[in-house]
Amino acid sequence: MITREEIANVLDQPVYDGDGNKIGDAKHVFFDDMTGRPEWVSVKTGMFGSTESFVPIRDAALVQDHLEVPYGKDQVKGAPSVDVDAGGHLSETEEHRLYDYYGINWDSVLSEAERTDDDRFAAGPGTAGAAGAAGAAGAAGLAGTRGEAGGKDLRGAGAGGTAGTAGGMTGRQDAMEREAMRGDQAMTRSEEQMHIGVERHESGRARLRKYVVTEEVQQTVPVTHEEVRVVREPITDANRDEAMAGPEISEAEHEVTLHAERPVVETETVPVERVRMTTEELTENETVRGQVRKERIEAETESFTEDEMRQGDKRRGRE
Repeated sequence: MITREEIANVLDQPVYDGDGNKIGDAKHVFFDDMTGRPEWVSVKTGMFGSTESFVPIRDAALVQDHLEVPYGKDQVKGAPSVDVDAGGHLSETEEHRLYDYYGINWDSVLSEAERTDDDRFAAGPGTAGAAGAAGAAGAAGLAGTRGEAGGKDLRGAGAGGTAGTAGGMTGRQDAMEREAMRGDQAMTRSEEQMHIGVERHESGRARLRKYVVTEEVQQTVPVTHEEVRVVREPITDANRDEAMAGPEISEAEHEVTLHAERPVVETETVPVERVRMTTEELTENETVRGQVRKERIEAETESFTEDEMRQGDKRRGRE
């Protein structure tokens, strides 16, 4: 169980469930005006702490730098929303709803409060004032705390003690507020990053195809032929005998065969070259565009009027 002296170590500290999951941050602690003990803690949950859920603190434990409660994260986030009045009080009806949600027997809680109340009054009229000076619920806070149905009123942290002391609780609350302000007020900003890869796919096909064409070829080839040429030789002593060998006067013929060359064409198939296909990779730059989401964090300042600040001092037990 968390004592009043440990409240300064609870406010604005992380709250975890029994499985080590962070639920949120503790913002306010509510005391039972009948017993003077911490009864509930409000936990800021959701995005940027937009939701506040109530958790019983009677079975909670302060572990190092955080508060651990015996309830699951989803259970706490699903707790019913309750209203707290301007004086920082949680009504009996709202408290009853919360106890039912967390499976806590209302009669046992009421009996425990009555026993504590009887013990404190049996100790004498000076006990209530001493308890208020030590940070417990003050005598003025105890007066009128019982409702018509015998229930009990809950006040924010320090509300009852402040009413029943001569300034003893004020000093403790100031110390608690200073301790709470030293808590971690940072936010984590995240953004998406775009990672680009490549995939290989078919972009086309190439093939070698062989076919036959006929083309005209022209080439000049030298050819020879024979022609007849008549050669007349005079009679000389050298050829006289051969010339006088025949009859003196007669008819005769002499035949000569003439020759000529003509082109002859024939074809021959010979290999001239080898043809094959290869592939090579070329690298080029291509611009890729996409969309990524980024978080932005801005500071918002809220100013209070003097009346609001005076009312805030009255509710100091919740701060």
